[in-house]
Amino acid sequence: MTAQAPVLPDGWTVDRLRAHSGDARAIPLSPDRLVYLEDGSGGGDPERLRPSHVLAFGELCLVGHDGEWYMGCLGDDGSVGCWASYGPDLAEAIRNL
Repeated sequence: MTAQAPVLPDGWTVDRLRAHSGDARAIPLSPDRLVYLEDGSGGGDPERLRPSHVLAFGELCLVGHDGEWYMGCLGDDGSVGCWASYGPDLAEAIRNL
């Protein structure tokens, strides 16, 4: 199986991503990785997400899944553990980093 190449959302470039976030390290990552949404109550199993996009800002990530952007943290193994949806607007999600 060939890994999926990193991809940016339509209308976004790496330069725009970096300018909007103020983070010169911002890059797209391959969505071929384990991405999950942690259960906020601490009692259930995490929900596996199927990302269309994974954008890294240092260790923080925004993950595009089913029309929403989820905030998460990049693990040492390349997985992303998300904790909440930040809505459908990428620019707004970036402002909330």
